[in-house]
Formats: sequence, C-alpha cells, structure tokens
Amino acid sequence: MAATGGCTGGRRLADALRELEVDRAFGLPGVHNLPAWNALPQQGIRLIGVRHEQSAAFAADGYARATGRLGVAVVTTGPGAANTLAAVGEAHASASPVIVIATDVPSTLRTPGVVRGSLHETSDQAAMFAPVTKATLTADSPDDIARVVRRAGRIARRPQSGPVYVGIPADFLTAEAADPLPAESTEVIHRVDVADLLQAREVLSTARRPVIWAGGGALRAGAGEALGELAECLAAPIITTYAARGIVPPDHPCRASNPVHTPEVGALWDEADVVLAVGTDFDGMMTQNWRMPKPPTLITINVDTADAAKNYPPDLQLTGDAREVTENLALGMPRRAGLTELSRRLDDIETRVRRRIRREEPQAAELLTALAETVPDDAVLVSDMCVAGYWIGGFYRVPAPRKLAYPMGWGTLGFGFPASLGVAAAGGGRAVCVTGDGGFLYGVGELATAIQEKLPITVVVVDDSGYGMLRYDQTRGGLPHEGVDLVTPDFVGLAKSFGVDADRVDGFGRAFRRRLREFTRSEEPNLLVVAAELTPPLNTSPRWYRR
Repeated sequence: MAATGGCTGGRRLADALRELEVDRAFGLPGVHNLPAWNALPQQGIRLIGVRHEQSAAFAADGYARATGRLGVAVVTTGPGAANTLAAVGEAHASASPVIVIATDVPSTLRTPGVVRGSLHETSDQAAMFAPVTKATLTADSPDDIARVVRRAGRIARRPQSGPVYVGIPADFLTAEAADPLPAESTEVIHRVDVADLLQAREVLSTARRPVIWAGGGALRAGAGEALGELAECLAAPIITTYAARGIVPPDHPCRASNPVHTPEVGALWDEADVVLAVGTDFDGMMTQNWRMPKPPTLITINVDTADAAKNYPPDLQLTGDAREVTENLALGMPRRAGLTELSRRLDDIETRVRRRIRREEPQAAELLTALAETVPDDAVLVSDMCVAGYWIGGFYRVPAPRKLAYPMGWGTLGFGFPASLGVAAAGGGRAVCVTGDGGFLYGVGELATAIQEKLPITVVVVDDSGYGMLRYDQTRGGLPHEGVDLVTPDFVGLAKSFGVDADRVDGFGRAFRRRLREFTRSEEPNLLVVAAELTPPLNTSPRWYRR
C-alpha cells in the first residue's frame, strides 16, 4: 500500500545512503525502481543514468577505486539486476566496496515456492549474486529497508572489502515505513598479538635479504607511508601487485617499479630469505600460477588469516589492519646498512627493463613515455583488458595510490570505459581510459552518458581491428585467426554523433602526444583513436618466464 502521509520506503533508502555518506550513485530506471529515482535526488544524492546496467556496476566500482568510498548502483528487477553480474564479479575479485540495490517483484505478487510469471520475476534473484558478492541481503518489509542498507554498507567496507547485493521488493519503496532504529555498531577490531609482532620484528631485523610484497589490502588500508618507512629501515625492495600500484611514491628508494613477471624483479623474490607480505593473497596472475617458489620464511599481515594462507603457507601470521600492524612493526626497527646499494640496484633494474621494452616493443615504450609526459598529475588512468592495458598495468609508473584502475581481479573485458564514468564522477580529477576497439564496444553507448553528464573523460581507443591478445595466442600456436578479426565502426564519426569531440592518429608518436595533451586538458569528454598493433608484455600469461 502506498504511503498516504508518512515517510516512504524510498525515502528510508535515501536517508540510509546519506547516512553512509553516499552522495552519488549510478543506475538505470525501470518500472519497479522509479520511486528510488524520485527519492534519492530529493536527499541530495546525484543519480547518474547509464545506458546499460552493467555500466552502472562498473561505474560504481570505478568510483570506489578512485575514492575508497562506497560505490552504489541502483537497478531494476530481473534482467536489470542480472545485467550487473559480470561487473559485480570484477568488484568482488578486486575487493571494491560496492552496493548493488535492485528492486524485486512486488511482495503482493509473490507466492512462496512458485514462479507465477509476473514481470521480471525469477525464482531467487538474490541467489544469482551469491557467488560474486560478500553478502546478499533482502528487505523483509518497508520498515527493514534502512537496516538492510546500513548493514550492506558496513559489510561492503569492512576489510576485506567487496560488493554486497541489496534486494527490495518494488512495493516497499512506495509503502509507508516506520522510523528506523538507531544504527547498530558491530565493528570488529583485530589487535595483533604482541608476541607475534616481536617475533616478526626479530626475524626481519636479522634477515639478510628481506623483501616486502604489498597487495591491494595494503593500499586500501592506507599503509603506504608505513611500508615505505619499514622498507627503508630494512633496506628491502617493495614489490607491488597490480592492485597496490602507486602505494609508495615513484621516487621511493625501495620501490621496484616493474612487475615481478620480469626476470630482473623476479630475481629479488628468488634471492629473498624473508618475505613480508602485506594485504595480499598471492593470486595466480601475480605469481605466474604459483610457479614462484615459496620463500624460505614468509610473514603475512592480513585481516583474514585464511585468505593470507590459502596459496603460500606462512611461517608467521600477523592478523590485523595493514597500516596499524605495519606501523607497529616499524616502531623500534633498527636501520640497517645497504639502502644506497639497494636503490642503485633498483635503478639498474629499471634501466634494463626499459631497455628491453624499447628493444622488444618500441611502440609500447612510446605509449608509456607519452602517458608519463601528458597525463595530468591528478588524473586517474583506467585500463581495460587489452594489450595496451596490460602494458599499463605492468609498466606504467603510477604516481600515487588510487591513480590506476586495472581490472586484473577477474579480468573483465569491457571494464575500462564504464568504470571511467565513476572515476570522472568522483570529482578528483580527469579519467583517462585506455581501451581496445573490442572492449570499448561493450559500453560504447555510455558516450551518451559522458556527454549528458559532462563527465571529464578522455578515452584512448587503441584500434587493432580485433582482439589483439587472442590474435597473438592463435598466431603463437600456429592456428588460423578465428573470431579475433573484427569489423569496427568509424569511432571518430560515432563519437561525434553523440556530440563528443574525437580525433584519430597513427601510432603513439608526436601527433598522439600532442592530441592527448590537448584532450586531457579539456573540460569536456573526448575520444582519441590510435591505429596501432602491440605485442603483449611479459606480464601476460603466454609470456611468463617461469615454466
């Protein structure tokens, strides 16, 4: 029954989101969720409408990565909810704090255990989300909406962060809802065991060749400064996962700026007698499917002991917040000699790796140089699953935390451009998206969103007329090209038809630099097409050196 004078469930939804400090969300309206589209803006929440629900969840993910805050997607029932699943899976694999709020069939039309065939009905909508979320929550009544949304926010942000599904029967949004109960506090604070901390400090201080391995959990916890201080005390190189790129400044003397997939950086791991792993689970993409040998001594810092131990069994586990534990570990840690020698070695590794890139793929060297010279300091670089993106994910010098969004959680093609909507809407700087021609077509309709919302996005489409990575795999295997050569549109003409400024250049030389500099200084969305075909870098699985 619709509310006649009291507060509606839609208003309770908006109030709960404001309580969670949500000020913008991404979505697509449908017949069941229209009351949410009315209620949220009335409470100061900017709703950015997209052209496909998958883009709403990708945009929420991009927003969360750029800000560290909750990303919110608002979608409708059945197919609208289902359309978000690939993007929610990427958020789950990358530990992005996202809430997907989906309406469900009105409660008045439900019969328990029976699919009656009402509009958009499924047998169990929440169950679709169970494998790709931290939790699935459903409001049991209009009065329950605020409690469920608050709980979703707590779960999504609690380390290890990740996406949460919230289902709300459509009729609850217009029904009268009672005042919500005060927010409950269920925060669990992990305090590291003092004896374990002292043991870890002793092991690290006596190590001959220590290495620090920093993962996404370290970046999300804001542990960069503490890690940098500890690394200098130990004269230990810092190797980062894709999710931790930028955790320490580019000029930090202990930063290994290239991926562990290069033999030069891999040697640091192989030589280590002690590895301190902070906020990581040692996934297959970083360890070349666990071909990297377990170090003689492994110490882990993680809020989740099972997650820390599932791939390489640790010799010592420190359970707690990555920043807090690292700060405590660094307290009283004696400074050892060798920092100057380590810095020289890392500089030498950098020189050798860059020389290798120029020799093996000069176009990639040009791309990386052009990005370094032209991308504004406050911009966030968003990479898609494409060959150019793999070069960026591994070898771009990320200037600061949260300045690179890379979908090497689940490896989800089509992430780049829609995620850029969320990055740009965050208001912290321009989104610069590098995508391939195939992946860009997944969300090309969002050009309409970019121009309608006046989002500061520069899209760089590297056009090799196909799926370049898969083409490489087929060529390498002596197979004919099947399914990888694509008919592509006139991207410049297509962008201009949406009112988006666009241009096309050949290669990553002077013309590319000039146009990219101009486009990234604009206040409007724009698109730059680059005709180029790159070979994949060492951090892609066909080129892994460990066999």
